[in-house]
Amino acid sequence: MKKVVLIVVFLAVLIPLAWVLFYKYDGAEPVVDVTLPSLYLKKSYEMSLKVADKGTGLRKIMVSIMQKGNEKVLLEKKYPPSSVLSLFSDGVHEDSFVIPVESRKYGMEDGEALIRIMVSDYSWRGWNRGNVFYDEKKVVIDTKPPQIQVLTRRHNIERGGTSLVIYKMFEENVKSGVMVGDNFFPGYSGMFENPDIYTAFFALDHTQGPGTQIFVTAQDLAGNHAKRGFHHYIRDRSFKTDTLNISDRFLNFKMPDFDLDEMEDTFAGSKNPLLEKFLYINEKLREKNVTAILNVPQDTVGEKLWKGRFARLAGAATRSGFADRRIYKYKGKEVDRAVHLGMDLASTANAKVGAANGGRVVMAADEGIFGNTVIIDHGFGLASLYSHLNEITVNEGDRVSKGDVIGTTGLTGLAGGDHLHFSMIVHNVFVNPVEWWDTAWIKNNILSKIESVKHTGK
Repeated sequence: MKKVVLIVVFLAVLIPLAWVLFYKYDGAEPVVDVTLPSLYLKKSYEMSLKVADKGTGLRKIMVSIMQKGNEKVLLEKKYPPSSVLSLFSDGVHEDSFVIPVESRKYGMEDGEALIRIMVSDYSWRGWNRGNVFYDEKKVVIDTKPPQIQVLTRRHNIERGGTSLVIYKMFEENVKSGVMVGDNFFPGYSGMFENPDIYTAFFALDHTQGPGTQIFVTAQDLAGNHAKRGFHHYIRDRSFKTDTLNISDRFLNFKMPDFDLDEMEDTFAGSKNPLLEKFLYINEKLREKNVTAILNVPQDTVGEKLWKGRFARLAGAATRSGFADRRIYKYKGKEVDRAVHLGMDLASTANAKVGAANGGRVVMAADEGIFGNTVIIDHGFGLASLYSHLNEITVNEGDRVSKGDVIGTTGLTGLAGGDHLHFSMIVHNVFVNPVEWWDTAWIKNNILSKIESVKHTGK
């Protein structure tokens, strides 16, 4: 009996002691999750830290930043221990922080630095020093906005027109370009031997005139912003108004070309289903198609693929101009309005259409109201568009030279008769093609700037 009691007492002491020793000698280091918004520290910077220790609990956290021997503690926190004999730790097992890093206040300069993170627990390992998590994160302190030097002098542009600015950056990996109102036109390196010199085509859409804000903008990897204004002159202009009469013959001829799936049922119960379908196509589908078209020229290269003026469809008459304000009437009553963002050129039926200039085909497909369409990238965000084609004879990815046949004129899409709809696009804005057909305009507004910067050799 005495022996049994001794065994019971022994086990009652030994088992808890073994558990305590096993628990307190936990060998797993704390789990640490560090989130840096960027490797570049700017004026406003916050890092996130989550720490956890499921075993003996957190003992100490210390976070610091160090540069050239100058160390600043950003966070230091100690936690109370759990009871020595506790079978289940009652200490702190997890915590999280948002830590501001204000390097300028610490007397640190722009350049490389280290963020140090140390977290320990209450394990008895290491002569009661605990398990220690330690890590160093290399960061770059960058509080200065990028420098911009505008190299071109004259920047004349009109409503619906194009211009070019050339500028130099003094920092690598900078996103830069031109802001026109709320629209951003990217700048591209590649026009010159010096990779720090950028070229940016920019444009005013048909609604923007004098008073529109225009400036070069840049943002570095740290998020620092810079703006640089430059001399420019905006010339206003007006656009003519056309009235287009929508006939039943046109509706019966064109509307079957458009399959609108479930939308077809919504027109069936109306008084004039074909007219309602046309109005939907002319507004909703047009908006969708225009958005799709204007996304394509963003697939561009930093290489000038064109040379000289852009060619116009040979022997063609102009049927509609750029930014014509169209009023649609049905049986004498106005039913809709739209803006025509290109030139309608009519020649003989199925006339061969040549590339207006050298480039690479970035679209060759059917696109709703535009019908069969080809878009050619000419480099630096400049593109030409050819719509309503009866036939497309090129494929996406093809390289073309000026005059190469890309298709034939037709009446696909929302065209009422055989013609070519031709547009010029700068990044995501339709611009007036007449400028690009004009040798003098190209020389004075584009090529002279390029040659001037090449001559200075900056």
